[in-house]
Amino acid sequence: MKYDFITVMDRRGKDSVAADLNAWTGSIVEGKRREGFDTIPMWVADMNFPTAPSVTDAMIERTKHPAFGYFFPRKEYYDSIIEWHRTRNGVEGILPEHIGYENGVLGGVLSALNIMTSKGGNVLLHSPTYVGFTGSLQNNGYNIIHSPLVLDENGVYRMDFEDMERKIICNNIHSAIFCSPHNPCGRVWERWEIEKAMELFKKHEVFVVSDEIWSDLILYGNKHIPTQSISEDAKNRTVAMYAPSKTFNLAGLVGSYHIIYNKYLRDRVRKESSLSHYNEMNVLSMHALIGAYSKEGGEWVDELCFVLGENINYACDYIDKHFEGVRYSKPQGTYMLFLDCTEWCAKHKKTVEEVQRAGVEVGVIWQDGRAFHGPCHIRMNLALPLSRVKEAFDRLDKYVFNCDK
Repeated sequence: MKYDFITVMDRRGKDSVAADLNAWTGSIVEGKRREGFDTIPMWVADMNFPTAPSVTDAMIERTKHPAFGYFFPRKEYYDSIIEWHRTRNGVEGILPEHIGYENGVLGGVLSALNIMTSKGGNVLLHSPTYVGFTGSLQNNGYNIIHSPLVLDENGVYRMDFEDMERKIICNNIHSAIFCSPHNPCGRVWERWEIEKAMELFKKHEVFVVSDEIWSDLILYGNKHIPTQSISEDAKNRTVAMYAPSKTFNLAGLVGSYHIIYNKYLRDRVRKESSLSHYNEMNVLSMHALIGAYSKEGGEWVDELCFVLGENINYACDYIDKHFEGVRYSKPQGTYMLFLDCTEWCAKHKKTVEEVQRAGVEVGVIWQDGRAFHGPCHIRMNLALPLSRVKEAFDRLDKYVFNCDK
């Protein structure tokens, strides 16, 4: 491989939430790590790979000029986004005016909801649900109505369209958040699935906020279908949110963006986002995006997706062979694995909290899935060198799932 996905980075002392566990993450490490076990960060959606060299090169080049005052987004910023979506997703016709900066995807989601739905209104989401949606919507006065995803005969999460329609009608819903690919389940939706969902939203006049922050991390030959590309109605009904942060591990730089074709929605979202006077681009994050959305950045992402696929293959194969009673739906995208421990916990008379704590005690820092509406689930981040994945599963085997053998 051209790029380094093998070296284990020491992120201690480098301001890393994932690695420098502190009071902010205290609830996650409540079980206390035993002496002799180092930390393997497998919780927050933060990769433990160095970012693409084109990103750091672009930032370093900009820092050679010692002025960082007020600035305008440069033409290359918009050109990079337009070309990225053209080459990666086959999207034609994006214009600079369709693109708007957002400090974060969640902030953009709220700006969109604020012009679509009154406070106290109902918003449709699929469950399991990304914990960030739950917190931000509840904190801002919206009621979440869940439509549970269901596992088909092949263990693939599917939308329950009948349940979605029933929930929309019964709860008078006119706004929905659509997560594509889905977090935490890792589903990459097929075209027919998105078409059917968007037909349902059109039928009942439901506006859509489509979170597509994971859309670059597509595995095993699957294909990301942008929600807005489904139809002319979907194009004008949808506010789409993107960012290079998940793809290139740039969350600490801050910098997301929306694509909105409908001028009425676009003008209102931009006005809403501007009200705080703090939704402003960072000059270094702008150059980071330009470096990320380059030809070299695309090559790096292709290698990354191969590595993530191999990591997920290893994890799933290990679970099948060694962790009897632990279930999963193999992700088609993202780098998160959502483990269902229901059967294992029932057999061993354990709670999912006890399982999580047992992993933390031996340095495997994984995430309680109950916050994602997985009743007996754990969310696990596999974006780290394979040697660390192997070490983590060896510890889980010896000290968690098979410690009584």
